[in-house]
Amino acid sequence: MTRTDDRKETDDTGPSGYAAARLHLLTEGARSGPPRRTALAELTDDWLTGLFAAAAPAAKGVSLVAVGGYGRGELSPRSDLDLLLLHDGSDPAAVAALADRLWYPVWDLGISLDHSVRTPAEARKTAGEDLKVQLGLLDARHLAGDLGLTAGLRTAILADWRNQAPKRLPELQELCAERAERHGELRFLLEPDLKEARGGLRDATALRAVAASWLADAPREGLADARRRLLDARDALHLVTGRATDRLALQEQDQVAAELGLLDADTLLRQVYEAARVISYAGDVTWREVNRVLRARPVRPRLRAMLGGGKPVAERSPLAEGVVEQDGEVVLARTARPERDPVLPLRAAAAAAQAALPLSPHAVRRMAATARPLPTPWPAEAREQLITLLGSGRPTVDVWEALEAEGLISRLLPDWERVRCRPQRNAVHLWTVDRHLIETAVRASALTRRVSRPDLLLVAALLHDIGKGWPGDHSVAGEIIAKDVAARLGFDRADVAVLSTLVRHHLLLVETATRRDLDDPATVRAVADAVGSESTLELLHALTEADALATGPAAWSTWRGSLVTDLVRRVCAVIAGEHPDTEPEPAAPTAEQERLAIEAHRTGGPVLALRAQSEPAPPEDSPEASEPLGVELVIAVPDQPGVLPALAGVLALHRLTVRTGGLRTLRLPDAVEASDDGTVLLLDWRVAAEYGSLPQATRLRADLVRALDGSLDISSRLAERDAAYPRRRGRAAPPPRVTVAPAASRHATVIEVRAQDAPGLLFRIGTALEKAAVGVRSMHVSTLGANAVDAFYVTTGTGAPLPGEDAASVARMLEETLRE
Repeated sequence: MTRTDDRKETDDTGPSGYAAARLHLLTEGARSGPPRRTALAELTDDWLTGLFAAAAPAAKGVSLVAVGGYGRGELSPRSDLDLLLLHDGSDPAAVAALADRLWYPVWDLGISLDHSVRTPAEARKTAGEDLKVQLGLLDARHLAGDLGLTAGLRTAILADWRNQAPKRLPELQELCAERAERHGELRFLLEPDLKEARGGLRDATALRAVAASWLADAPREGLADARRRLLDARDALHLVTGRATDRLALQEQDQVAAELGLLDADTLLRQVYEAARVISYAGDVTWREVNRVLRARPVRPRLRAMLGGGKPVAERSPLAEGVVEQDGEVVLARTARPERDPVLPLRAAAAAAQAALPLSPHAVRRMAATARPLPTPWPAEAREQLITLLGSGRPTVDVWEALEAEGLISRLLPDWERVRCRPQRNAVHLWTVDRHLIETAVRASALTRRVSRPDLLLVAALLHDIGKGWPGDHSVAGEIIAKDVAARLGFDRADVAVLSTLVRHHLLLVETATRRDLDDPATVRAVADAVGSESTLELLHALTEADALATGPAAWSTWRGSLVTDLVRRVCAVIAGEHPDTEPEPAAPTAEQERLAIEAHRTGGPVLALRAQSEPAPPEDSPEASEPLGVELVIAVPDQPGVLPALAGVLALHRLTVRTGGLRTLRLPDAVEASDDGTVLLLDWRVAAEYGSLPQATRLRADLVRALDGSLDISSRLAERDAAYPRRRGRAAPPPRVTVAPAASRHATVIEVRAQDAPGLLFRIGTALEKAAVGVRSMHVSTLGANAVDAFYVTTGTGAPLPGEDAASVARMLEETLRE
């Protein structure tokens, strides 16, 4: 239906006619995207023009002006109408009456209205005082009334903007930076704000304003398409929610994707991230150019005088063959020939990262357009330049982004395309897959002195999650891809084998250290068999730390690091020839643990101690902050049924979150006379209050005593509390998964639980294991963001591993319990 058809269907300018035409336009399936936004703006223009004509048929010295997004003709289904009633000040009373006749019909339809009534002088004064007003007026568009009045204001506003650009542009940059600090980076957020986050629609509008200043301009390639994609996503979000929202919440992403005709929510997020990446990169380049121009302005007159009025010649400092520094950027030398030098893109990138300088977008564009592809396998220089780039630390990120912006990364590494801008629906991860890989390389660059082959460490960091673009286990898929990529890069067979092993087992150390009993010989031997050599173990240790640090604060701590280091030490001993065929003696208890155990046996009840615990302060030159671990809770209790669910339930009742937890049996010293076997359960947990302060140890002990003797009904108390608080709306968590780890231990059966962390989860697990009549020999509890990953070493009543069928049955029962 054309614009004329829309008007014929309503045939009036009243609210009901406009509302009907608007509804028809928004619900018809034939138009979407820019055509629909344009049609909606034109329909609104016609309606408001009609209202203006009916209210002031012979008005002079007054005009109706669209500003902001409406001025640009970008009306989403629930957009505000930004309107300015401009007048010459000759008849304020008549203008006020006209404003009422214009604004009230808009309000009657429930449309949000951002309105103002000003003379041109008032508009210019307000714009000079309020940067946001000035930005809105840059997009002023005449709707009705005195065209000369509107044109005069537009001319004056643009002139003011250009004259004041040296002052206003730094203000605009600061405004953009503050907004990014509040709302984050759109391309890395699982629930991004399409408008306010960095790389969103506000930033795209800011780039238009910079271009209007004539001081600098943004890279145009892909910018209009990126803006269109974000606007399309916002349109679909408005239609799906029926609200004027810019936040792409998890629970609405599938519907928004369907509205846009996309496969799923991940496809939607990837498109949004790609658009945000284009806008963010354009912003970086533009603001760098603005600052360069502003820095140069004060010195230009003096330079021109010194050089006899001619244009100053920028100094060019050589950095590498065909690469120089000029004006604070890395550019190509005049003699550079990208069409004859296929290594030049990597050489330029490595030089820029090493010098901590930005890579000129013009240079990148030229290399992308003319550089020949690298031969297969790569020449040694190309491989060395890539390793130099990856080992340059934090500057690598910006240089890599510059190469990405022109498609050079996907040309150099075709497998990169599958992970580019790929979302990770895991709250532990801060970054998309591609950015996580670069962040891992950045972290690994600080660990290169710990390994004998830093080149393999850096390439493994770049490739360790490359399999996430493929179905199935990303480590298995990644091993295959890593072999291919490593061979293409020119590594020999031995190095290819090491790299593929590192990618295949990049999660092995941290998962084993935090979820397995390191005193079990089978645990250590399995890792040794997978790794194979001390040199590979050394690399895997460094890769594990770099990967975890690049994931997010929930993935690494000094505690996890110490567990991994302990595991590496044990595995190294096995690789060196030590073969522990029997289970070693458990570590001796500390003096405090022994004291608590003796007291528990003496009194016949639980004894506990709470002690504040935090990570040791990092070295002064370390970028890592000290990480609080919460409170250490040590409990000793005579061995008896039901200890695990009782303690877990009491902690849940007191709103204490279990961050880590261990359980083991302790035999009392020979000096203690005991009528029984003197066995005490020792639990060493790290806990933190959900909110508020920690309860007193005496209260915890009293409730634990009641829970053990059955006088405290934990299940009912937890159910009552849950019923008192309505469930919050949010993305549905994936279902829990319970598995039996094959051959994980010769002395017990290892049952792994992966589930959404929630109050009472450990209580439910402990209760289910108690009902299954299995003994918990030890456990390893860890919480990563919203995910709980727990391992329980269970045995029969006689202390033997569970038979295969029994183990599978316990796992099924536990999974069914957690799904309820």
